[in-house]
Amino acid sequence: MSEARKGPDETDESQYDSGIESLRSLRSLPEPTPAPASRPSDGGGPQPWTHPPGTAEGPREKEDTDAERTDSTYGSSSLTEPLPLLGGPEAEDAAPRSPLPAAGALSPQQLEALTYISEDGDTLVHLAVIHEAPAVLLCCLALLPQEVLDIQNNLYQTALHLAVHLDQPGAVQALVLKGASRVLQDRHGDTALHVACQRQHLACARCLLEGRPEPGRGPPHSLDLQLQNWQGLACLHIATLQRNRPLMELLLHYGADIDTQEGTSGKTALHLAVETQERGLVQFLLQAGARVDARMLNGCTPLHLAAGRGLSSISSTLCEAGADSLLRNVEDETPQDLAEDPFALLPFDDLKISGKPLLCAD
Repeated sequence: MSEARKGPDETDESQYDSGIESLRSLRSLPEPTPAPASRPSDGGGPQPWTHPPGTAEGPREKEDTDAERTDSTYGSSSLTEPLPLLGGPEAEDAAPRSPLPAAGALSPQQLEALTYISEDGDTLVHLAVIHEAPAVLLCCLALLPQEVLDIQNNLYQTALHLAVHLDQPGAVQALVLKGASRVLQDRHGDTALHVACQRQHLACARCLLEGRPEPGRGPPHSLDLQLQNWQGLACLHIATLQRNRPLMELLLHYGADIDTQEGTSGKTALHLAVETQERGLVQFLLQAGARVDARMLNGCTPLHLAAGRGLSSISSTLCEAGADSLLRNVEDETPQDLAEDPFALLPFDDLKISGKPLLCAD
C-alpha cells in the first residue's frame, strides 16, 4: 500500500483501470505460507483472490459510450451475474461456500494480497466491482477492515463510485452495509449520489439514501443532500437538469432543500427547470413547494428567465403560481421588460383596450 500514486492530472483520457495488469500482478505475488495443521481456520478453502473454478481469465472487451475513462474490460470476469441484494435467498448462494477466516486470522501475505493497490490506485475491491465479480467482492467485504473500502484511486474514486457508475445496486447495497463512505468526493467533487443522479441510476440512488451500515462497521455516514460538486451543483440540481422526476421526488423525500442555490450563479431547481423548457417540470416543483420568486445572484427570478426566453406557457404557469412580474434584477429590469409581449405579464385580469379585454396567451 506504500506505492506512490499518480495525481489526478497525470491520468490518461480513460477513467477506469482495465485491471488486466493489476490481476496479473496479483497472480505474481508469492503464495501464502501454508498454515500449521493446528490452525484449522486457515486451511481448506480456496484463497479469495484466486479465480473461482470454471471462470475464464482472459479479458473480453466491453465499450462505454461516454468520454470518461471507463474500463475496457470491466466485464472480463465470467461472473457476470448481478450481485443479489443482501437479505434475499440469492445472497447466500453468491457467498463463498467454504468458511472464511476472520480478518485477524489472515497471514501477512494474505493481508498484503487483499490490500494490494495497482498502479492506478485500485484495490482488489475496486477491481471486483470493475470486473463484476460478486463472489470476490463478498470475500473482500467479509475479510477487509472498513478503512480499506474507502481507499480512493488516482481519480479519487472509491469502489462505491465505480459500483454506482456501472449500475450495480447489489454491490452498492453491500458496500454501504459494510460501512463504505457515501460522502467522499472524486476528482470532480462528485459523491456516489452525484454520480447516480448524473447517470440516472435510480436503484443505486435509492440504495445510497436508504442504506445503513451494520453494527460494528462505524457510525452512519449522514448524507448532506445540499453538498455541491466542483461545478456548484447539488444532487437535486443534477436530477433537474436530467429532467428525471422520479429522482427529484426521491431526493425531496429524503430531505433535499428544494430552494438551495447552485454555487456559480445562484439558480435554484426552479430556475433550472425553466431553462429545460419543460412546463411539467416547473409545475412539479411549484406543487412541491418551490419558491416562485427565488432570486439568482443577479436578482433574476424564474419569471425573468422565462420571459427573456419567450416561454409564454411557462411564464403563465409562474404567474398563476403568484410570480411577481414587477421585481427588478440588478440591471433594473423586470420580467415585463424582458417579455416579447409586455402585456402578457401584466398583473391584471380585467385590463381592456378600446373596450376589449386583454387576454394572456397560454
